[in-house]
Formats: sequence, structure tokens, C-alpha cells
Amino acid sequence: MRDNPIRHRLDAGEVVIGTMVTEFATPAVARLTAAAGAEFTLFDLEHSGYGIDRMRTVLAAARSADTVPFLRVPDAAYDLIARGLDIGALGVMVPAVESAEEALFVASAARFPPVGKRGFGLLLRDEWEPEGVPATLAKANAETIVLVQIETAAGLEAVDEIAAVDGIDVLWIGHFDLTASLGIPGDFSSGRYHEAVDRILAAGAAAGKPVGMVCGSPAEGRTLVERGFRILSYSIDVILYEDVVRAGLDEMRRLLA
Repeated sequence: MRDNPIRHRLDAGEVVIGTMVTEFATPAVARLTAAAGAEFTLFDLEHSGYGIDRMRTVLAAARSADTVPFLRVPDAAYDLIARGLDIGALGVMVPAVESAEEALFVASAARFPPVGKRGFGLLLRDEWEPEGVPATLAKANAETIVLVQIETAAGLEAVDEIAAVDGIDVLWIGHFDLTASLGIPGDFSSGRYHEAVDRILAAGAAAGKPVGMVCGSPAEGRTLVERGFRILSYSIDVILYEDVVRAGLDEMRRLLA
């Protein structure tokens, strides 16, 4: 089984930085994000048009790149969580988790017995540990990361109980959805939003679980780390692509004027 350096760095109290892919999910993209220095690459199935078949090829390729592949599934469903891990993700993110019971289901679906209920789907023998099946399952359980999104008012109310669930490794703030659920859509200057973020950070600290989210710029990332975040996705592929193309075209027009 492949080691998960993100897991080990988070366990050591370090900060990890990656990026998110929603549109350009190709077999080569993980090689590009790895070359760019992304410690993890988060692939999105919730808001993209991709299905599990497409992600099978993408994640298989990502397993050979020097970046840790995560997969955000559309819902807290066993088949999505377990199959996402079966096809190559080393971490699974579940959106809009709203209770400790739901968090416990997610954690169980992502890990093999005796700590979970994930079915044995590791069919590629080169992933087996030399000591056999028990060691393979134990290694898979130890290397897997489970990230749950706190992005609704209900999830915010239950965040302390969610954070305390064994097998939940990271709390991830879905900031746009969280503000919408709080009745302040997109208002990231609102005191209610910052109170919510502080509450999630406090819950993570109390449970010893890192908190993460997407950051839109390096400066914002620094601010978030200073605030207590330890895992950040530097933007999203479509935003990065548009920003770089616009900057290049604007500079070309300036030089040609």
C-alpha cells in the first residue's frame, strides 16, 4: 500500500498545501499539479460533470504521481465512499455532514474491519503488504484520510460532536455553502461567518483534528494558517486557468499597445 505523506504530516502538526480539480480531470493533471508542488490534489465529483468511471482512470494515474489524490464524493453514500477509495483515492471528502451519526457512517464506510465496514476491494496484488491480508487492511486504514465538510447551519451546530468521531481526520469548511446556509451568501466579512469559522477551528482543536478550506490567494492562505488552519487547497483549476490566461493576455495587450 502506498504511504500517505499528508496523513503523516498532519499527524505531526504540520501545514499541508494542495489544489483542487473540478474541470480538468485528465490522467495527466496529477503529474502537472505534482510538478507544481501540490502536496495533494483534490478531485471533485460533487460539482463536476464527471462520474466514477472517468475518475477511475484519473485516480489510477494520480497514484503514480508525487501528489496525494483526494476525491470529493457527491454524498455520504457507502458505494461512493468505498468505490472512490477502491479506484485510487488516498483520502475521501464528504460534503455537508450534519451529525455525529452521519460522520460515524462516513468513517465506517472508508475503513476496513474491525474499525469500519468497507468491503475488501483491493484486487491489485501489487498493493498488498508482504505480510498478507491483515497487514494490508491495517495499512490501508492507517493511510486513508477522511475529510468531512462543515458547510451548513446544522453541521455547524453539531461540529463538536462531528469532530469527536473516531475516524474523522479533517474538518473542511465549505465557505460559500456555509454563508448561504447562514443567510449571508458570499458575505465573508460578516461577523456571523467569522464566528462560525472560529467555532469550527475550536472544535477541531479540541478534538485534535486539523481544519482546512480553499484559499483564493497566497496572502489569504497565510492569513488562514495564522488563524489556525493546517490544510489548504490553493484555489481551483478553472479559476487558476482563467486568472493566468487573463493576466497573460492583458500583459500582451499592454506590450503591443
